[in-house]
Amino acid sequence: MTESSQNPWQVCVIGAGPGGYVAAIRLAQRGMRVALIEKNAVGGVCLNWGCIPSKALIHAASILDGLRGADKMGILVDNPRVDFARLMGWKDGVIHKLQGGIRQLLGAHGVTLIEGEAEFLTPHRLQVRPAQGDVLTLDAENFLIATGSSPQALPGLAVDGQRMLDVRDLLSMTTLPASLAVIGGGVIGLEMAMAFSKLGAQVTVLEALEDILPDIDPDCRQILKRALKRRKISLKTGVRAGLSPDASQSGPLLTLSCLDDAGQTTSLAVEKALVAVGRSPNTASLGLARAGLATDERGFIPVDAQCRSRSAHIFAIGDVTRGPLLAHRASHEGLVAAAAIAGDGAASVDTRAMPAAVYTDPELASVGWTEAQARAAGREVRIGSFPLQASGRALTMDAGDGLVKLIADAQTDELLGAHIAGPHAADLIAEAALAIELGASAADVAMTVHAHPTLPESLMEAAEALHHQAIHLYQKP
Repeated sequence: MTESSQNPWQVCVIGAGPGGYVAAIRLAQRGMRVALIEKNAVGGVCLNWGCIPSKALIHAASILDGLRGADKMGILVDNPRVDFARLMGWKDGVIHKLQGGIRQLLGAHGVTLIEGEAEFLTPHRLQVRPAQGDVLTLDAENFLIATGSSPQALPGLAVDGQRMLDVRDLLSMTTLPASLAVIGGGVIGLEMAMAFSKLGAQVTVLEALEDILPDIDPDCRQILKRALKRRKISLKTGVRAGLSPDASQSGPLLTLSCLDDAGQTTSLAVEKALVAVGRSPNTASLGLARAGLATDERGFIPVDAQCRSRSAHIFAIGDVTRGPLLAHRASHEGLVAAAAIAGDGAASVDTRAMPAAVYTDPELASVGWTEAQARAAGREVRIGSFPLQASGRALTMDAGDGLVKLIADAQTDELLGAHIAGPHAADLIAEAALAIELGASAADVAMTVHAHPTLPESLMEAAEALHHQAIHLYQKP
């Protein structure tokens, strides 16, 4: 390959995922000359192999599941089934439409998209290797690293893309497996377990820890575990998975060994296995040392509240920095970093009101502190919980197994945290996130008029329960 160079850019953004492309557009809106470099696909993992395709699959699976259970409402549907190849084709259409929209926005804002793999040569120079064509060198005043993360490997369970899969492989299949082992009881693992169970696969979840989702409120976690049991999804915690040493892996089934904490080993034969044990930052191939940067022991780039690294002209956002691996965190940090690069000295990341969601059934969502975190921070707290069995709207949706739980400071009534298990929890959490962002009290939520009958009423009811004034829930005097 020959090498060609570009004139100096004001900003080079490395990675066109939900952090990078958002930052690039905002920088262009601020009048800056921006190059955006992406080695795989515009939209990153989130759009192409993560958030969007998984939610498309989850939505379709929920429609199928609803049809199967509609007879209790007098809706009779004979033998609903899924054409899995057509489903995956529809999912791909959603991705292509959104990707095209992002490309159009980048072009409209004057962002130059360069497709290739970037590596630092010096603190102010990048080399970009495209899939085809000449190697480029790009000089820039500022850089923003937004290269995301990749699935973590698990020793002894190498992903082969055929039977041992990562989530990208799983979301690229065209044939529905009859049986699926999900290795890892985290967010990705449980979302896929629930979706594939609804689609008709027999699903087993293997989690090495003693419980799933350790960062989730324990009451919400219990509701999800009940739902897994009702759906006959086998959940095995305190179990370490490996390939069975005494079973052939050449037949139609993959045989896993399951070692529990008591030292007992059992075998599990499945058609496919998903390895979903976490993600690692994509920083190893960036040539960071030549840029004067070093990562921490886990590969993350240390940054300050403006997402600035120890090299003042290099910023990093999203999954390459410490914090929850959330697409919306990356987008938010992209906006903050763009503001800082453009000269806004007050721009700063505040994660106090950073929501998180798990798209299982029921959905789980949270923002702010858990009860344990609030007490550990020295706060005296009050708790208000409202069960969805008392929600008229939830019952009309046949979705009464859930709750809304609010945590407030016992002295000031400041809302500190919210945790929801139930339908549309990921949407409902936005109200609580806004309340925490604005410093609202639980009384503010209780006194806000909510339309009836709606699911958001449950936040109002939980706030009233926190003050021991619940109307639709009896509380002992």
